[in-house]
Amino acid sequence: MTQQTHPAPAPAPAPHSGWATGGVVFAGVLLLMNGIFAILQGISAIATDDVYTRIHNYVYKINLTGWGWILVILGALGVIAGAALLKGAPGWARGVGIFLAALSMVAQFLFLPYAPLWALIMIGIDFFVIWALALYRPEHPAHA
Repeated sequence: MTQQTHPAPAPAPAPHSGWATGGVVFAGVLLLMNGIFAILQGISAIATDDVYTRIHNYVYKINLTGWGWILVILGALGVIAGAALLKGAPGWARGVGIFLAALSMVAQFLFLPYAPLWALIMIGIDFFVIWALALYRPEHPAHA
């Protein structure tokens, strides 16, 4: 009589955290929208200097056209990273998203004298994007 051995059952998948996945989707949407808003903010700074108040005695002196181009470029990169996150891109999208949100946070801080309330809102959005992307740990099945 031969003894039959049965393979050990596969381990149950780890519980899937809806908060983590939802946080990354929400961060992707926020990064995408933040990028669109930054593009619009930059275009308004480039097109006419009448939208924002001119600041004469400001430590970080860059004219509004310069700020506009900075915001347009950061916004375009944010749109790309946000779209990549929503499409489920690998870890590079998370790293790029965190980096761009940090750059956007610094840029909005420097833009505070021109649009204080809007800059504070954008800084808050950037903070949430960094937080959500830094905490997310995708689950990878173990390879046999």
